[in-house]
Amino acid sequence: MPTYLSPGVYVEEVDSGSRPIEGVGTAVAAFVGLAAQGPLNEPTLVSNWRQFTSVFGDFTGEAYLAHAVYGYFLNGGGNCYIVRVGRNDDSEPLRAELVVKADEQSEPVAKYEIKALGSAPLTEPLEIEIADATAPDGPDGPGEVNPETFDLIVRRAGMEVERHGPLTVGPGKATATRVVNDASQLIRLSAVSGAPAVRPLNGRVALSSAPALPVSLDATDYVGDSAARTGFGGLEAVDEITMVSVPDLMSAYQKGWIDLEGVKAVQLAVIAHCELMGDRVAIIDPPPDLKPQQILDWRKNGAGYDSKYAAMYWPWVKVADPASGSTILVPPSGHVAGVWGRNDDTRGVHKAPANEVLRGVISLGCDITSREQELLNPEGINCIRSFSGRGIRIWGARTLSSDPAWRYINIRRLFNYLEESILNGTMWVVFEPNDDALWAKIRRTVESFLVNEWRKGALFGLTPDEAFFVKCDRETNPSEGIDAGMVLCEIGVAPVKPAEFVIFQLSQFSGGASVLE
Repeated sequence: MPTYLSPGVYVEEVDSGSRPIEGVGTAVAAFVGLAAQGPLNEPTLVSNWRQFTSVFGDFTGEAYLAHAVYGYFLNGGGNCYIVRVGRNDDSEPLRAELVVKADEQSEPVAKYEIKALGSAPLTEPLEIEIADATAPDGPDGPGEVNPETFDLIVRRAGMEVERHGPLTVGPGKATATRVVNDASQLIRLSAVSGAPAVRPLNGRVALSSAPALPVSLDATDYVGDSAARTGFGGLEAVDEITMVSVPDLMSAYQKGWIDLEGVKAVQLAVIAHCELMGDRVAIIDPPPDLKPQQILDWRKNGAGYDSKYAAMYWPWVKVADPASGSTILVPPSGHVAGVWGRNDDTRGVHKAPANEVLRGVISLGCDITSREQELLNPEGINCIRSFSGRGIRIWGARTLSSDPAWRYINIRRLFNYLEESILNGTMWVVFEPNDDALWAKIRRTVESFLVNEWRKGALFGLTPDEAFFVKCDRETNPSEGIDAGMVLCEIGVAPVKPAEFVIFQLSQFSGGASVLE
């Protein structure tokens, strides 16, 4: 309170005592996988498909990351973080591509591929320069030069180290590929799209490592190190993430880099990561080519996961593969994450992300029946099913937890949302005077937030008193807690659970005789 010594009118800004809580985002995915290019072990924010291709490249036909991200955006997902894992292949030589045109405005007519000799990366970069041919010296001075010929110059760190020419593009002893490959100690030249019809235009091109997928991988590449911010450890520094998918764990398994024990080790690591963070859920992919009895046996005896921070979806889904021009079976986690995001935007995080159409899916790896799902659903395997006239839909909404209180995905994700929102919205309480006035402010702030969630349909009950309670008073904050600098606020909520089993009971009865009036 300021001290007033001079007569006059004063205006003061007074705290109203109520601090609104804003809900946090619930639909930000993280994908860990393989890509042909892009930063390694660095969580990179991606907001659309074009941004993903510009940073990490297009479909490769050998990895599932691009398919997962494409399915995520196609099914309604928003922002996501990409972590590219793996190790670059140091045995891959440096390359460059030389495009042959008639002039700058013309379309390319052919291409040369230039490859550095040796597999070790060069400490100083190589550059290839195309220049006008040097005229040969004669008895009377320099001779005439054919304008269709050219010189190919190899430079290292800007200095000329080799010169080959004059070269031609037609057949003969002076053909560029023949002369360079016979004489050069640094490069090899080959025509990759037909024999050139015209000489290359003058200019320079640098040799660099060609984008390529890693040639080996193990479980430690996925798990990473939180101190070094590699693998899953790099995701610990990103608070916005709410779901985690590792689609290329299965591509590593199919390539033989990781066995089933390695698959289990990585999936246990991602589940542990989600449990440690407490604000995200792992979407687990099962191994490929499993039948209903096999996936049941793998779930119960092979994997045996028990976590309220994980969910599993089966079977794999068939999508179009632009890289091969055909269709391909891919893990469903990327498409499912997109459905989670779409469900949060249209209905809310409290709605179970099930009975929703999977966009972009042509068919399923295995069509299952209701009898088969009766065996899988109680074990926490969320089935994806095809219904006549209703498309391909997610037909399950369970976690991998054996605790009935955390059986459903929407309950876990709703509590993640409530906990994170209340945590961020009550940071102002720290270091405030710990008295009855503060407790009343906390009650009003939390109750206002929960009333809004109840009105959205996230909480069960006809009145707010049935939906939740907030207790922060002298009973929850005795003198011992006050002396320890602690404020304890007890909150209880009644979440809305999904109608998983809808039962209509029909019976036959005899109608009574009607009375005519």
